Amino acid sequence: MYRNGVKRFLDFMLSLMGIIVLSPILLILWILVRVKLGSPVLFHQERPGRNEKIFKLYKFRSMTDERDEQGNLLPDEVRLTKFGKVLRSTSLDELPELFNILKGDMSLIGPRPLLVRYLPYYTDEERHRHDVRPGLTGLAQVNGRNALGWEDRFRYDLYYVEHLSFLMDLKIIGMTAGKVLKRSGTLSGADQTVADFDMYRREQGAQ
Repeated sequence: MYRNGVKRFLDFMLSLMGIIVLSPILLILWILVRVKLGSPVLFHQERPGRNEKIFKLYKFRSMTDERDEQGNLLPDEVRLTKFGKVLRSTSLDELPELFNILKGDMSLIGPRPLLVRYLPYYTDEERHRHDVRPGLTGLAQVNGRNALGWEDRFRYDLYYVEHLSFLMDLKIIGMTAGKVLKRSGTLSGADQTVADFDMYRREQGAQ
């Protein structure tokens, strides 16, 4: 019952309340991003959701559009500003995802939505991470976030899908609040993300 109806109802109500309560912060962040990083204020990217349905995920942008002489974007670690690092370390850049939750693209809790280009590289078992809506936070995020390797990340994601419950979601929300307040489990600069999954899987196949 919780998986099939109650969870979505809670997601809708809590995301709506979050947008209303946090609207002053959202407005301030919108202005700060516009002044410090320019436009567009929001970064959007296609991600696979439940049943691998593609949707547009929204975040506050945290990097500039600086390019080299050939017009190519500079590396992420160069374009990530001090302000952008603060947005990421506090997870404030994730707040626009509340609108994704309100729409039904995402849930408050679930496996984080990864890149569309990773889809061909999942095993049949790993694809089950898309049996539920992706989350703003999840079991992998409260157990290491980007510091986790891919195998560990998927192990947590699949455990969540198989054992999804109200009590587990409540526990993850509490653990997420603690992580955000301590700014732990996050990485910055060149280490902001783990190695690309498609590259990782190709290297596995080559061994």
